[in-house]
Amino acid sequence: MAVQIRRSDRIVRDGLRSPGRPKAVRRDDERRFWELIAAGRSSEDAAIGAGVSQAVGTRWFREAGGMPPSTLKPSSKPASGRYLSFVEREELAILHAKSGGVREIARKMGRAASTISRELRRNVATRGGGFDYRAITAQWHAERAARRPKLAKLTANPALRTYVQDRLAGMVVTPSGTAVPGPAISWNGRKHGPRKDRRWASSWSPEQIAHRVRLDFPDDETMRISHEAIYQSLYVQGRGALRRELTACLRTGRALRVPRARSSGRGKSFIVPEIMISERPPEVSDRAVPGHWEGDLILGLDSSAIGTLVERTTRFTMLLHLPRMPEHGVGAPIKNGPPLAGHGAEAVRDSIACSIISLPEQLRRTLTWDQGAEMSQHARLKTDTGLAIYFCDPHSPWQRGTNENTNGLLRQYFPKGTDLSAHSKNALEAVALALNTRPRKTLGWKTPAEAFDEHLRVAHMTVATTT
Repeated sequence: MAVQIRRSDRIVRDGLRSPGRPKAVRRDDERRFWELIAAGRSSEDAAIGAGVSQAVGTRWFREAGGMPPSTLKPSSKPASGRYLSFVEREELAILHAKSGGVREIARKMGRAASTISRELRRNVATRGGGFDYRAITAQWHAERAARRPKLAKLTANPALRTYVQDRLAGMVVTPSGTAVPGPAISWNGRKHGPRKDRRWASSWSPEQIAHRVRLDFPDDETMRISHEAIYQSLYVQGRGALRRELTACLRTGRALRVPRARSSGRGKSFIVPEIMISERPPEVSDRAVPGHWEGDLILGLDSSAIGTLVERTTRFTMLLHLPRMPEHGVGAPIKNGPPLAGHGAEAVRDSIACSIISLPEQLRRTLTWDQGAEMSQHARLKTDTGLAIYFCDPHSPWQRGTNENTNGLLRQYFPKGTDLSAHSKNALEAVALALNTRPRKTLGWKTPAEAFDEHLRVAHMTVATTT
């Protein structure tokens, strides 16, 4: 029996660098992984759902820059039936191990004999010196051969790459041209943390660069690039154009892209559609019926805070005393520990309940708040007080216009940047009394206290009549 000799041995050439170890995962696993990522799952959860280890899923996510490769996107076309699938290669490996002939294997698999012969010739495992056919190795060889690497435009055009880098990561200079380096920041491969210095740079956005280059080089068609190509050069490893640490110069500063479904699912876990302001009763808007409140926190130095409650019809104001815990400022803060500043969810819940529970039921109908974490225990607050809690849309302070106006008035007594924890409960009651005894034009020059007292008398008379 003639001994087969590898082609590399026949031509007596130097050994090539090893392309690495064959992947032990199937293409279907990768596609399933990216489908779960697109659904908003984390890299670790998506890896488990795809049947691979969490470390593999994290590596896939980082190497792809947070976005699926074009061949694995949900919108990509399925693989052509011309090519053998991994399942077919597994069947081929079993039949070949049984010493079946090429034509016999082709007949059982429903493929052309030339397809089977070509597969056995091209994609065998030769690392051990033999010509064994293994499905995983064959699939790996086929995927490597199918790659059509395209040279990135920023790699092929040095002038364009320099233009992009200068406007993305160029130095900040004074009007006289002197460079201002800014803080010395080392890039750690992750997004900058909150309340930390960031790298100073010219920081043009990719969209600004892509449009400005057309104005600066109107006649040079080689100086053209899309903003998406710049983003991919930053986020996708191995493109060889822009260094990944330049992502620190982007406005967001994130080192990886965030899938749209994942970012849209970052809302507060305690917010559901049933308690959004769009579901609030229509009677709240016209202010004809009292008992509908708006609330918020005003913040001061070192995370000190005061809670505010304003009744929409009468503009009657109540202030919530939120003292700091004794452990505040003693030693380093504990990660995920209790909110020592005094305005955690439990403290705010108890303070609202104590302030409003003394009112008649007719005057505690609804409470509208923003989507702050201090209201995460709204369900228990509703049980304790009978208030129906509703939340405003994100970044929509005008939906609590009465409360925002009152907070502006309160800044006369509690300026920004001052320590609000220095004010006692008696002091807050005095300030609330000052606001409630000012005549208001919108109330026909009555004071909020007088208007609220009228509704209190009506509520008491209603209760007495019913009794």
